[in-house]
Amino acid sequence: MSEIIATLKKDYIYNLMIKGKRQDGRGFKDFRDIKLETNVISKAEGSAKVTLGDTQILVGVKLQPGTPFQDSHDEGVIITNLELNPIASPEFEPGPPREEAIEMARVVDRGIRESGAIDIKKLCISIGESVWIIYIDVHVLNDDGNVIDAACLAAIAALMTTIVPNEQQGIGADVPLAMKEVPVGVTLAKIGSKLMVDPSLDEEAVCETKLTVVSSLDGSIAGMQKMGPVPFTEAEVLEAIDMACEKAAEIRELYLEELVKKE
Repeated sequence: MSEIIATLKKDYIYNLMIKGKRQDGRGFKDFRDIKLETNVISKAEGSAKVTLGDTQILVGVKLQPGTPFQDSHDEGVIITNLELNPIASPEFEPGPPREEAIEMARVVDRGIRESGAIDIKKLCISIGESVWIIYIDVHVLNDDGNVIDAACLAAIAALMTTIVPNEQQGIGADVPLAMKEVPVGVTLAKIGSKLMVDPSLDEEAVCETKLTVVSSLDGSIAGMQKMGPVPFTEAEVLEAIDMACEKAAEIRELYLEELVKKE
């Protein structure tokens, strides 16, 4: 019986979308309500919690001195991890990170790296000997769809509030993490020939494929990731990029502008 109900629900959502409607009444370019909180973990150098609809993401940033890579002896190191906690969904299981978690962590990480969000040369403590290693830990507290966009937003907000500890044993003051960019990820789901932003969990269950676009302040693309077997046409990709950049600009203005002013 439960399988029949699930199938009927998927058919209902699919047919709504084909008619240009969504289950929760949103337009195809509308995000669910977003709530952003920063400095929510007292023992972290930076932290943020994002609630996107009923999806909840917590990000903590920790800094630790370490050895630089041989080919970048004067640059800090960024390590991003994402955990799909079992409390967030009955679909998530304890144990090593699943392929899905690794993929989402890479999307978050790529957007930060490729946009040049962090001035990694300012994380050098001693050339060739010691640099700051930035650990970005993303925890999914509740999954109601579109984890990637919430994770991207929480990660950049946590970084924008990160304080770099003084490395010289009390000489000098702690300083804000040097930031150069504000990348924002926007995911679009494809149903038939229609594209919509911020798919809910029910919409993800029926969509044929998804495309995440991470864009910088000037609209340049810092990362893209396609998920799902159905291809996009060239026209659909261009439309998706335009929609993603438009929504990213709105999100920055509404939720990140005050953090930029504080830097």
